[in-house]
Amino acid sequence: MADIFEKGKHGYLVKVGKLHRLQKKMSRLILLFSLFLAPVFADGGSQKSTQNRCSNYVSHNRQKRDWIWNQMHIKEEIDTPLPHHVGKITSSVRNNNAKYIIEGEYANTIFRVEETSGDVYAVERLDREKKAEYELTALIIDRTNNRSLERPSKFIIKVYDINDNAPVFVQKVFNGSVPEMSPVGTSVTKVTAVDADDPTVSGHATVTYEVTTGGEYFTIDDSGVIYTKEPNLDRETKSMYEIVVQAKDAPGFSGDSSTATVIITLSDINDNSPVFKHPSFHFKVPENISVGGEVGRVKVEDIDEPQHRNTRYSFIQGEFRDTFDIVANPYTNEGIIRPKKPLDFETVSEYKFGIEATDPTVNLRHFKSGNPRSISAVTIEVTDVDEPPVFTKLSYEFKVRENHAEVKTLGSVHAEDPDAAKRKIRYIQRRASPNGDYVRVSNNGVIQLPKPLDREFSSSYNITVAAVEILEDGRLSDRESHAHVHVIVDDVNDNAPELVSPEEPRVCENAAPGKVIVRISAVDKDETSPRGFFRYSLATEDSNFSLTENYDNTANITVRYGQFNRELVKFHYLPVLISDNGDPDLTSTNTLVISVCKCNEKGNFTFCEERAKQVGVSIQALVAIFICIFTIIVIALLILLRKRHKKDLSGLGRNVAEIHEQLVTYDEEGGGEMDTTSYDVSVLNSVRKNGLKAEAAPSPYAQIQKPPGDIPAGAGGMEMMIEVKKDEADNDRDLLPYDTLHIYGYEGAESIAESLSSLGSGSSDSDIDYDFLNDWGPRFKMLAELYGSEPSEDFVY
Repeated sequence: MADIFEKGKHGYLVKVGKLHRLQKKMSRLILLFSLFLAPVFADGGSQKSTQNRCSNYVSHNRQKRDWIWNQMHIKEEIDTPLPHHVGKITSSVRNNNAKYIIEGEYANTIFRVEETSGDVYAVERLDREKKAEYELTALIIDRTNNRSLERPSKFIIKVYDINDNAPVFVQKVFNGSVPEMSPVGTSVTKVTAVDADDPTVSGHATVTYEVTTGGEYFTIDDSGVIYTKEPNLDRETKSMYEIVVQAKDAPGFSGDSSTATVIITLSDINDNSPVFKHPSFHFKVPENISVGGEVGRVKVEDIDEPQHRNTRYSFIQGEFRDTFDIVANPYTNEGIIRPKKPLDFETVSEYKFGIEATDPTVNLRHFKSGNPRSISAVTIEVTDVDEPPVFTKLSYEFKVRENHAEVKTLGSVHAEDPDAAKRKIRYIQRRASPNGDYVRVSNNGVIQLPKPLDREFSSSYNITVAAVEILEDGRLSDRESHAHVHVIVDDVNDNAPELVSPEEPRVCENAAPGKVIVRISAVDKDETSPRGFFRYSLATEDSNFSLTENYDNTANITVRYGQFNRELVKFHYLPVLISDNGDPDLTSTNTLVISVCKCNEKGNFTFCEERAKQVGVSIQALVAIFICIFTIIVIALLILLRKRHKKDLSGLGRNVAEIHEQLVTYDEEGGGEMDTTSYDVSVLNSVRKNGLKAEAAPSPYAQIQKPPGDIPAGAGGMEMMIEVKKDEADNDRDLLPYDTLHIYGYEGAESIAESLSSLGSGSSDSDIDYDFLNDWGPRFKMLAELYGSEPSEDFVY
């Protein structure tokens, strides 16, 4: 076995030829073992069994066959002419017609076999990096009938690596980051290059790295990790480095290499203090600036990134720390100066002080040379503005007894002009609660009472007083200030207590003495007297009731003698006196109505008489009722006067026997005379008697025009005038029928019903029987009478 391997420079090399011969010998030994020794072990060593198997083998002329070949190997990228011999497949079959065949994915394309000898050849150059081994199937058949002489067998062809690939980076650009001012040897990032050669072969896939550009700042080890080489890498000086790294094979091999770019960013640390941009700052601010308002901003410069800017501002000079405050804006890092109390130009017109800016979170280990504190001077100039008046107090409080008629003035409010002009002040009332003229303020600020105040209406009164400056031209300034005036009304015992009406008290006829009928209580609009409770008593002692105080502002009404008689008295009116123990002592008399009821044996009420309730009508209701009655009377008078006026007009020219003529309108299919409209034509009679003058009074429904020619007066004058007006209406198609004559048009020949007018139907000689109209109800009663077989009377149209 020692002559199969040969020690090389980088390890042991395999002698392929000797290895093939050794494999061939081993295959033959295995074949002999399977033919002769295996049956013996299978039959337990029986000699008889062995002889039988041997006789069967000889009689059938069968031989134990098996494939014989060496394991196949071939180098990649062989530069000799094709084809390249790979190996040989051999079988123990002895047949002159035997034929070798290979099958598989790459059979007869990349690999071919010589049919008679079994030699396998590669007809293409192989690349191990594309495919490291190939699996094929060997077959031996009889070329005469294509029958298989042996079972198919699989074999593998392995491709040897020759280290023909250079290392390649997995990406062209790598990114890394490291904090600035990091010590030497701080890890930055890792790069990776891959060699496609066989890693099982020593040196073929080994990669070495080297920094070719930027090596003065960074270094790299054999695993691809990049480290810092310089300890003072300052982000504020240079924030990004671009270096080039090279990957190549292990020393002693081909020496092929590749490169990649690594971009290294220095991350910021807080190693710089803030510095004021200006040595001094000057601000102007009006004196009426609100507390907490912004006076101005001071700016600093911090070259660190925003997340590492933590400036703190403080006062170092001046005595105005209680007047101003300075805070840092977390977004802009500016210092905002705000007043902590109101400014007054007349008191202090200018403020000067010094401020400093520091950063308590600076990393002192990497702090650069310089002063960690930055100082600047600040000047704030206060400008004068026209300020509104200032009250001496924000709220004023006065007290007065209720219903005190003698008190007219409670006091006064006072405000002054804070400016140097010291203008005069006028006082104006702005709001009042409750609304009304209860409390006033004069122009000079005096609080007045126009009338006594009632505590029971309101226990306190509030007004808002505005103070306004009077300008030089007499006008009032548009700037004003306000003060609150609170008037408290002290109570006076001017209201007697009142009985709280309980549910209607009832008592049984047979109530026993001492029976509690009802518990009563009282209320007082005045404040509760500190001297005790209300006092209750009965105004009369000869009643069948008694009163017992409970000393908790309540009292019980009880039965004194018992045995009430409903037949005599159904209701008892009990006067109750209630005192309030005030100063002075006030007493009220209240009437308690007690109903006498029938009760059963258990004392339950079975029947009670309801007492009549008093119904009161307010003055407003009485006024409303009176107005309604007066309106109805006026409307009735107007209607009566209008009817009398119409009667006077219609009576002109009438005879003793008044004649009313009607023109009935049948312009719709309706119920006859129930749909008629009457028109009084008596005016026409008066016109006829007056000679048909144009000045005659016109009808409200028609304008009578003077007919052409003279119409003679007489018995036929009316008929002639009607005919004239009828002709005018028939011939004038544009004139609306505003007179008392109407045109009855014919419905046309195409109408199935033809004309529905009764003018033509009344004189018709038709044989139609209209008696069926009597069955249509009262609405057709008139038609039934008109068209019936026996009309009751004649009608003139």
